Amino acid sequence: MKNVSLFLFICCSVGFSVKQESTAWIRINQLGYTPNGIKVAVWCSKENNPIGSFQLIDAETNKPVLTAKPSSSFGKYGPFEQTQRMNFSGFQKPGKYYLQTRTTKSPVFTIGEDVYKGAADFCLRYMRQQRSGFNPFLKDSCHTQDGYTLYGSSAGLPDSTFIDVSGGWHDASDYLQYSTTSANATYHLLMAYRDFPSIFTDKHLANGLEGSNQLPDVLDEAKWGLDWLLKMHPRDDWMFNQLGDDRDHISMRIPKMDSQYGRGFQRPVYFINGEKQQRGKFLNNTTGTSSTAAKFASAFGLGGIIFNYDELFSERLFTSATSALNFAFKKPGITQTASVKAPYIYAEDNWKDDIQLAASSYYQSQEFIYKKFKRQEAYVSPSIPDKDFLSFAFSYAKQESITSWLGADTANHYQWYPFINLGHYELAKQLKDKRRDTIIGFYKEGINRVWIKAKQNAFYRGVPFIWCSNNLTVSFAMQCYWYKELTNDRQFEQLEQANIDWLFGCNPWGTSMVYGLPAWGDTPIDPHSAFTHLKNYPIDGGLVDGPVYNSIFKNLIGLKLYQPDEYAAFQSELAVYHDDYGDYSTNEPTMDGTASLIYLLAAMEAQRKPKK
Repeated sequence: MKNVSLFLFICCSVGFSVKQESTAWIRINQLGYTPNGIKVAVWCSKENNPIGSFQLIDAETNKPVLTAKPSSSFGKYGPFEQTQRMNFSGFQKPGKYYLQTRTTKSPVFTIGEDVYKGAADFCLRYMRQQRSGFNPFLKDSCHTQDGYTLYGSSAGLPDSTFIDVSGGWHDASDYLQYSTTSANATYHLLMAYRDFPSIFTDKHLANGLEGSNQLPDVLDEAKWGLDWLLKMHPRDDWMFNQLGDDRDHISMRIPKMDSQYGRGFQRPVYFINGEKQQRGKFLNNTTGTSSTAAKFASAFGLGGIIFNYDELFSERLFTSATSALNFAFKKPGITQTASVKAPYIYAEDNWKDDIQLAASSYYQSQEFIYKKFKRQEAYVSPSIPDKDFLSFAFSYAKQESITSWLGADTANHYQWYPFINLGHYELAKQLKDKRRDTIIGFYKEGINRVWIKAKQNAFYRGVPFIWCSNNLTVSFAMQCYWYKELTNDRQFEQLEQANIDWLFGCNPWGTSMVYGLPAWGDTPIDPHSAFTHLKNYPIDGGLVDGPVYNSIFKNLIGLKLYQPDEYAAFQSELAVYHDDYGDYSTNEPTMDGTASLIYLLAAMEAQRKPKK
């Protein structure tokens, strides 16, 4: 943003002026709409003067093809005095269109089968750009000498012991690396390939450079994650929680060899000892080893199935899944991340959903091993003594039936993580008896809790505006999608689509929350990222944090806007979003959120893909 040309500055100034002068807008999904899908836009106005009708206009001929009535008025929401939904789902003819009322019209959008085509692959660009060790975007290496251990003395690892943990992904626009987010991201990538294998292309090598290696790019990326997780769990009794800490935030820089803190070019590697560790001036609330270790086990278990063509690698993953699950039960409880200077950490407060997913994954692994190799009990975990993996998983499902933020107004940062219970989906697919209905009922209850809030506003917004609200939005849309897939009950389809539409422009700010997607749309251009800020490099496909309550924005440390706010007219006491490098609370892309989005976009492309 700071390096824009005078021409762009003038254009932006004009655009800024236009946005300020308008009093009504039509918010759309800028990616477009599928012919048979839900098609809803939101009309919103600074004046309390509801509209009585709207028209869908053919953009080629400028002639109306549909005249319809909007929903009844929803009244005030955020910066607007009046809002209404514009449902044109009944119109299915592909083409280019825009919506129009008496005083305003929308941007042109597409109705077509292929509006999601290539979107999941596009977001893989961001994952490759986040690689540590060798970074294919920069075509250079970084952080190759990580790292030295902390907190591992109880396992025979004196502090400052060197261990090779180079690799993996940087977590966000800083260069910290966390096992919990990396394992969750890896699992999402593996799921995306397992569930939608035909969506992904092979245009990159294992190292991320351009080329073909007869492996879909999504699996190249998943393997990159698995390889790092194996380094972070190198022995049955060793497991590490994070690489680097918040001293990374001292400066914004392009990934390289960091010596600004740590020991030379080595960064600290935090051992999972199940005990409280440093959180700024205080200690975090770690109570055990389960939440992170179980995520390792899930990723390894599914990885062993997906990569079964490589028997040695697959065998190692299955073995590691067992040891990771055992590690999770060393001390049942949560494992939070550590910080040295600031109080901000991933303050995860749940772990039984992680055990449920790990047990479900373990069951699938055992089934796969038996079918492929005719071997039973090849990997037996003493943590599941009666070998009834499904019953074991179900017992944990009942202990965390509804993810706690669903229907709530707020939560701490990553307090409930993953943001939905992935284990419910995996377990429901395996169960054949009444327990399946119970699990599906958990999903339905969670969706209903959000729906009670969402149905009160035209955007169908029921996700709280907490830090990383977009990550929650993606996950919630996935839960709605999975519920529909498991039941064929389509009652929440509008709610599901509203959350997807929100990510691509049907929100108060009228902007996509994904860098560069769509290429022709209003998308982030000044995110909290060194790549864009220092070098003007694109960060294609990165999902930014998303809007937060204004109260959160006002109270976070170190936030400062550096540019005039082009979305000033759409900020409110309810929520704010800034496309400004200085706002790390709403405009910083995250690796794990992008990985989840890849699954969702693959699902959207797959369900519209014509059947052969």
